[in-house]
Amino acid sequence: MEHTVFGGVFAGVRANEVERERSRSGGVGVAGPVENPLGRLAECLRRLRAERELSVDALRARSGLGRTTVSQALNGRAVPSPGTVVALARALRADPEPLLDLLAQGSAAADTSKASTERAGSEVLARSAAELRFDERYLAYVRDRHANLTVFGLDLGRTQQARWSLDAAYLSLELAVHKERHPSRHVVDEDVERAPSVSVERAERALSGSARLVLRGHAGGGKTTLLQWLTVSAASGKVPDELASWRGRVPFLLPLRTLSRHGALPGPEGFLKGLECPLADAQPPGWADGVLASGRGAILVDGVDEVPQEQRAAAEQWLEGLVAAYPTTVFVVTTRPTAVPQGWLRSTGFTEVAVRPMSTADTALFVGRWHTAARLCAQDTAERRHLDELEASLRTSVRAQRDLAELATSPLMCAVICALHRERRGYLPHTRMELYAAALSMLLVRRDRERGVGAPESMDLSEQQSVLLLQRLAYWLIRNRQQEMDVATAVSVIDVALPSMPQIAEQGDAERVLEHLVARSGLLRRPTEDTIDFIHRTFQDYLGAKAVVEARDFPLLVDNARDDQWEDVIRMAVAHAGPTDGAKLLQRLIRRGDQRPKQRARTHLLAAAALRYATEIDSETRALVDDRTRALMPPRTYQDAYGLAALGPGVLDLLPATDAGLEEDEGTAVIHTAGIIGGDQAHAFLHRFAKTSQRPYPAFATHWERFDVDEYARDILALHAMGNLRIRSHAQREALRHIHSVTRVAFLGNFTVEEIFEHVSVENLLDLEISDTSLSDVSVLQNARVLTYLFLHGCSSIRDLDGLANLGLQELVIYNSPLECSFDFLVSLRKLRNLTLLTELPWRDLTELRASENLENLQVGFGPSISGVSRWQELRTFGTSTPVTRLHEWQELADLPNLGTLSMAGNFGNAIPCPRVKDLWLVSHEGRPADLNDVVSTFPGLTHLTLAGDQWVPDLTPLTGIEGIRIDASHVKSVIGANIFDEKQLLAPRSQRSK
Repeated sequence: MEHTVFGGVFAGVRANEVERERSRSGGVGVAGPVENPLGRLAECLRRLRAERELSVDALRARSGLGRTTVSQALNGRAVPSPGTVVALARALRADPEPLLDLLAQGSAAADTSKASTERAGSEVLARSAAELRFDERYLAYVRDRHANLTVFGLDLGRTQQARWSLDAAYLSLELAVHKERHPSRHVVDEDVERAPSVSVERAERALSGSARLVLRGHAGGGKTTLLQWLTVSAASGKVPDELASWRGRVPFLLPLRTLSRHGALPGPEGFLKGLECPLADAQPPGWADGVLASGRGAILVDGVDEVPQEQRAAAEQWLEGLVAAYPTTVFVVTTRPTAVPQGWLRSTGFTEVAVRPMSTADTALFVGRWHTAARLCAQDTAERRHLDELEASLRTSVRAQRDLAELATSPLMCAVICALHRERRGYLPHTRMELYAAALSMLLVRRDRERGVGAPESMDLSEQQSVLLLQRLAYWLIRNRQQEMDVATAVSVIDVALPSMPQIAEQGDAERVLEHLVARSGLLRRPTEDTIDFIHRTFQDYLGAKAVVEARDFPLLVDNARDDQWEDVIRMAVAHAGPTDGAKLLQRLIRRGDQRPKQRARTHLLAAAALRYATEIDSETRALVDDRTRALMPPRTYQDAYGLAALGPGVLDLLPATDAGLEEDEGTAVIHTAGIIGGDQAHAFLHRFAKTSQRPYPAFATHWERFDVDEYARDILALHAMGNLRIRSHAQREALRHIHSVTRVAFLGNFTVEEIFEHVSVENLLDLEISDTSLSDVSVLQNARVLTYLFLHGCSSIRDLDGLANLGLQELVIYNSPLECSFDFLVSLRKLRNLTLLTELPWRDLTELRASENLENLQVGFGPSISGVSRWQELRTFGTSTPVTRLHEWQELADLPNLGTLSMAGNFGNAIPCPRVKDLWLVSHEGRPADLNDVVSTFPGLTHLTLAGDQWVPDLTPLTGIEGIRIDASHVKSVIGANIFDEKQLLAPRSQRSK
């Protein structure tokens, strides 16, 4: 095994052989007559770092060394230890021996130093060389193992051509990236302001922004392909510039369906064995631990949804343990949307991203790539010409036919459509179930017979016979909640079926039948020598649902309605069932939801989604399902919207088409639902909703980034450009030209002053938010004569806020300002009524804050105590991030004559009654939630209470003592006692009503 060192090739040669090896290979050696070996060592390390395109911080993380140690080694300012040299060599994927030779040569006492160096380094060198050799073997295996994709329908009977080069096949997905919003405007924010900030980015850019990601996506959406591409890219070193931090990483692609078959999920040393990797026994002791501990690893966990529900808590603990043990390792975890709750693993530092439905442009790109690959497999010019015609025809059909466009929103469905369009010479089914049925027919029999393939493997199975056997296998998998099965189990399942299928039994035993199905069905594959699975989970669910219906095992479906793994199975079962059985299954689902309040919302929504799959259902059953659906519609909160959106684009047909008769919070939640779903169908829905809406909705602006920004600005925001338009990209900034007279806008990112005001007139601005931009001089706002609201966040280049003096601001929010900024200008803002300073403040208490005594709303961050707050006798709203614990502080709050709204954190200490406070925002402080019994005694006049805390599960029972109180519990993890209050009193996700 050879290792590259900045162009030179070394195969374990010692110092006196290096020059000969260098001249033979044409590379650059490190040995020979050298005046300053330590300088040459530093030069070698610098060149290696440049070749690997690693920053000093990246090299530090991967080597596990301190920044000073790395810098001194690179600069030659100190003699590094042998361990340091070896650690750097491993991080740079270089042979350490020549570097250690230079280290020995450069020691002050050459002979003594070299001997001591070799003694100190011999053991670590031997171990390191073995590990480096295994690195290369493993990475080569990964590159070869995952270099190709099996593309649905590409081979048309030529199995060897079904595999498509990953480089040619990979389509960069659009991901919706969920980011925390910064506090804005008021103590009690509007729902649109509380919704998570979401931006749509291509996968490469989205992945570059976080070292820990949870990737949600529907079946066939491309999650596994993305992980496979990341694995191969890292292993080959061919990563795009956006993912420079992935260069040099050793990837571990871990399908949970495979690992979970062997019992408890393994630690790093068991990864390869759990994957049945042929190199498992050859890995050096401690190799995987060393890779991950040094920060060189990447763990890609595929398919949390493919683990049985009762095992997911163990999977979560396994992941948390890996993160704690290897904090500098990159983690990407995939799951279907409903398999784990929103915010899963957030406490461990994971960011959530979601695969968006493919846009029209992405669909067209996929169609082109599929046909390009098919042309490479074509046998003659006539077939290639025919594929040209089919591609042009399909591109037109996808654009023109709405039903087809609605189906072609994932890579799997696009591949199915392309294959069927080719197979059927331009004719396509119109529904999802018809597409699946036609695809099965194509794969199982028709393609062999129509291409003159006789009886392969000396067996001749009809389409019906093949389907029945595949159904048996799928039925076993879904009943056992597995995605793979042992070959021995598959043989046993088929063996049980053969006595009732004598025409098949005559042709061979169960083992031969299974071999035939794997070789000829196009639906089964062997991921390892000893396992069997379906080419995609969708086909397993389709066939499993068919088997359940034919067995009339409807109780099995209803009993598993609570499990997200069964959602697609149940929807397809309703489609497979006839009118009578389909109606009975829907009625059973409705009854189960009625009887089990904890499962009610989920089960009734599942029934509504399944109804759309049914060809024929009696009007009475339809009315029953519609009645239960209306009880869940329209959504009222963002969490309601998120739950509905997880069911996919089909939910759009269940939402109100206009806001006629809706309350404002309901209309807002409808917009959120469509916005979270994203894609062309959601765009069309929002366009219709915007054209007919009877009131302005800030929520329209919230989801701009989920869509084509130019089209969304033209079709929707030009109609409803209210609320803060959040500008995160230059594409959005350019799209502002479609919106007449922008008056409220937020620029979030590295924009220059010129870019900010190119399409925005400072003279017209009413509201302006600027966050993390390169703005350094606020005096540009001196012409903002009508500006009433200004929000500045993280503008680290600003050193002087005096340019804001004498503006007509009524509200000012400063969040994370530079510490050296003076706040003396505040006294000149005579119209200022609302002031929020969510930053580290230099004062001991509020007596040092010089601001207008006419303030009506004041919110301050950490630092000062609230002593002195009674100066502002006009205060109606006050908020503090510092817990209030002193008696005199409570006395000042109680003495404020107009204080009606209070925002505070943590438990109460020395509290006295504050009867004037009507509206309380209570935040769980540092994981220590407040006792709601204290709320009752401290705020006897309370009419509205908002509770906030991601991990807080408050017990609302004590609040029954406050007559007429309204509670907003949409910002906590869950609540106890929700059923004590009716919907007018308690704002919470509908799913909490049962708790």
